[in-house]
Amino acid sequence: MKILLVGGSGMVGTFLAPYLIKEGHELRVLDVNQPTAEGVEYHQGSISDPDAVRKALTGCDTFINLVMQGRQGGDDSYQTIELIQSNYEVNTLGLHLVLYIAQEMGIKHGLHTSTMTVHYRDRRWYWQEEFVPRDTPSVYGVTKALGEQICEYFARWFDMNIIALRITVPRTREDYLAERRARPADFDGPKFVLDEEDLAAAYIAALRVVQVGHGRFDAVFLSGDELEQHHNQTKARQLLGWEPQSQQYVTRG
Repeated sequence: MKILLVGGSGMVGTFLAPYLIKEGHELRVLDVNQPTAEGVEYHQGSISDPDAVRKALTGCDTFINLVMQGRQGGDDSYQTIELIQSNYEVNTLGLHLVLYIAQEMGIKHGLHTSTMTVHYRDRRWYWQEEFVPRDTPSVYGVTKALGEQICEYFARWFDMNIIALRITVPRTREDYLAERRARPADFDGPKFVLDEEDLAAAYIAALRVVQVGHGRFDAVFLSGDELEQHHNQTKARQLLGWEPQSQQYVTRG
């Protein structure tokens, strides 16, 4: 498939690009910044510019929204006027524009990068995606939660199929191994780092799943919590056939 990576020059897009290319996908990046990933086509522009979005979507089969403006922790209520404006501009307005233009162009299936920060992060157990409240105190989390509601809206009223991946603490393989190996023996969270390869496997699986059916929105927890100490990842296994695998490399050399 030809995939538009909206905000694909950021950290997650840079992680994903080599794995998606290896799967045989053709990638185009829409971003205000030049991508560092090799083998991608680049369109300079913002998610909040409808003309740039329309041009970038032309000829694509699907999209992955990777924009994550103003990342904050899930227990942080600090905000400024600038932070409020920038988060709403891309995490809500920009997303709404992408979904509206995509469906208008006949592109009815796509992925949205959400975050576990839509939830208040000072809790011990995330038991089910549909029932853990989106109760974050951060402006970043609030706008990402509103983004999920925008996805739900387009699934219901425009018959789109959208999967939102609520990711947490993505890391390069090197950083993942370093952080995992530095854990104390009695580690009990809350920082469950997620390896780039596991992250990419989830997106690749979600790309396949989201092509089936219509008019549905799903949010899925994704974390490196393989023992499910804090995150119930049953939905990821059932819907995507996914669970973290990279922990097997922690004890090696």
